[in-house]
Amino acid sequence: MKILLLNGTIVGTKTKSLLDEIQTYISKLHKEYDTTLIDLKDFDMQFVDGRPVDQYNEDMQKLIHEMEHADAYVIATPIFQGSIPGTLKNLLDAISPLAMRYKPVSIVANGGTLQHHLVIESQLKPILDYFRCLVTPNYVYTHTNHFSADGELIDEDVHHRLEEMTKVFDQYIQMSHRI
Repeated sequence: MKILLLNGTIVGTKTKSLLDEIQTYISKLHKEYDTTLIDLKDFDMQFVDGRPVDQYNEDMQKLIHEMEHADAYVIATPIFQGSIPGTLKNLLDAISPLAMRYKPVSIVANGGTLQHHLVIESQLKPILDYFRCLVTPNYVYTHTNHFSADGELIDEDVHHRLEEMTKVFDQYIQMSHRI
């Protein structure tokens, strides 16, 4: 079972900190889970313009391949200007809608205001619904105050919510095997 942990931004460290925590919780669930963390800042991304996959650079081809061959996903995103980052949307635009069909997805996000959690509901979930993903109902939204000045997650409630989300994610993975 290949689980892709996707950091959907090229700036900041908070979403990667959240994925690191989730990776720890996943490792406690099942040994057969193979997690891969993809941090978009480590790739030379190209603007998706509809050309065939083999005409993109090596990094874009690798990103597309990793996305299309994963069995489940945890997507982490910051909220910028009331929206998901263009880098995340650009990558999702490159993926075949069939590639993520009926695959489990959990979402974690971070923003500067408490109201930005609505971006998950109004933007990211509709995109994932288009892909027909099995989106877990309990996403985790964090705020700047949940982190130390160094970007370390310091809020115990958030730790508990991440652990609970990971357990639900595991149930969705088990359920997806029956589809």
